[in-house]
Amino acid sequence: MRLRRLAFKSTPRTIMHRIITLMMITIMTSIVTTTIITITTTPMLMTTSDRVLVDDRREMRDGEAAALYRLMTWLSPAFPVGGFSYSSGIEWAVEAGDIADAGTLRDWLAAMLVDGAGLSDGIFLAHAHRAVETGDDAGLREVAELAAAFVPSRERQLETSAQGRAFIDIARSAWTCVGLEQAIAAAGATIVYPVAVGLVSAAHGIPLAPTLHAFLHALISNWISAGGRLIPLGQTDCQRVLASLEAVVAATAQRAVAATLDDIGSATFRADLASLRHEAQYTRLFRS
Repeated sequence: MRLRRLAFKSTPRTIMHRIITLMMITIMTSIVTTTIITITTTPMLMTTSDRVLVDDRREMRDGEAAALYRLMTWLSPAFPVGGFSYSSGIEWAVEAGDIADAGTLRDWLAAMLVDGAGLSDGIFLAHAHRAVETGDDAGLREVAELAAAFVPSRERQLETSAQGRAFIDIARSAWTCVGLEQAIAAAGATIVYPVAVGLVSAAHGIPLAPTLHAFLHALISNWISAGGRLIPLGQTDCQRVLASLEAVVAATAQRAVAATLDDIGSATFRADLASLRHEAQYTRLFRS
């Protein structure tokens, strides 16, 4: 009875005040609920400088999984092309004092990537890949012949041709596919390493961009491994050098994709001299 009397005695102003209060409570509740739902369903952010949204529920398509699997296999240090036995002249550079620590190794390799063998090999790989992809046998032969001639020394010729031949032989034996034999025949007798990688990856339908990045990563990793053994460096220092060259590798890959065969050139004269002088060293651990 008391509650009824109080309610009955309520003034219009009091009733209006209560209605506004209830409306505000309802609106605030709706806002909080919406915020909670939004936070719950927002994909996680990667802790990288790019802050890329990632949906970890997305599965790789069959083609993507196959491409990743094959690139990781072909360009792994365990793939038997003999890359561990070559230093690309780094052995002489260490003996001459040009490379003495992690910092000088990093600078030497950055120059080789940007202005030397790294960029040139990337361009050859890109053009070989496109030629196979489009069925341009004449263009593939031209790229293969130019790449075989574009080496500064006998030892570098041995290095790139021996690895290319090994890569092709293993692909034929364990990773054959439709069109591979035709592409190999079109390339000619001498298939150097970057051309071999571009040829095989294109025959397997693996896109150019990931192939090029994987190849350059493998190339720089092998150079760092040689430098680490020669200086010597610890594993952590080697990883620091590799991490510091990530952006350089990405930039080199972008240049290689956009370059024509007329853009090929080299300005790493000291590295070329190192590969020439290596064969006259008194003691050697590497073949180049």
